[in-house]
Amino acid sequence: MSTPTNTLSGRRRVGLLGHRGLLLVLSFISLFPVLLTVSTALKTPEDVQVNPFGFFSSFSMENIATAWTVGNFRSYLLDSVLLTVPSTALVVALSTMAGYTFARLAFPGRTVAFYLVVLGLLVPFFTYMIPLYFQLRGLGLLDTLLGVNLVLASTGLAFGTFFMRAFFTDLPTELEQAARIDGASEWQLFVRIMMPLVGSGAGALAVFTFIQNWNNFLVPLLYLPNGAYRPLTTGLYLFLGGRSIDIGPLAAGTLITILPVIVLFVLLQKQVTQGFLSGAVKG
Repeated sequence: MSTPTNTLSGRRRVGLLGHRGLLLVLSFISLFPVLLTVSTALKTPEDVQVNPFGFFSSFSMENIATAWTVGNFRSYLLDSVLLTVPSTALVVALSTMAGYTFARLAFPGRTVAFYLVVLGLLVPFFTYMIPLYFQLRGLGLLDTLLGVNLVLASTGLAFGTFFMRAFFTDLPTELEQAARIDGASEWQLFVRIMMPLVGSGAGALAVFTFIQNWNNFLVPLLYLPNGAYRPLTTGLYLFLGGRSIDIGPLAAGTLITILPVIVLFVLLQKQVTQGFLSGAVKG
């Protein structure tokens, strides 16, 4: 006759198996498109036509070479870097300074100003993207790297400020008071005392913003109309329109687009997880 303890232990094991099974199913569903893209990109063109859903049934770099040269993805990759890195750096720099200001500096209207900034999270980009187009054209920033970097940065400042404020708010005031007594200026206090303590949050914000801007399709498509600069997302769209039958090079272009993001996230996964968990606890 089984005891209640044994019954409970059996139910717990069944529950754990069920959870693990569900996680395996969800992982397979999530990874299947990525694995199929990698498999298709690394096949021979003939194998892609004959066996499109076969996983790694052959190996060839021809599709990647075609996408890199004929599809001009080497130029798109450089343009993506020129659009993503400066805008990400701008978001992190301004968000950390704004988060510090709203969290640690007392000034009239601070709460109202903070909620006005956070209000940007509630305003969809679609509501002002057309007026912004004409504003950029009037300022001579349309179809320029500077203009698109400013637009990409503006879309991430509201979240970045809200995110970084949570880190600065929870820091002990004793550190700040001790630094002021020692004669530290406001800038020295921010750079030398506060910033090292919120490094995980700034790193998480940088990775999140980088991924968001790297994958952004609408902003480059709308504000780079003449094609002087084309990131990977818009390049992939044009490649699809011009060579829609070439599934192999199309998959190779997709692989080139997603590979830098995957590598970045894998390398910084620990920092990103720590940053977001710390922000959730402190917020």
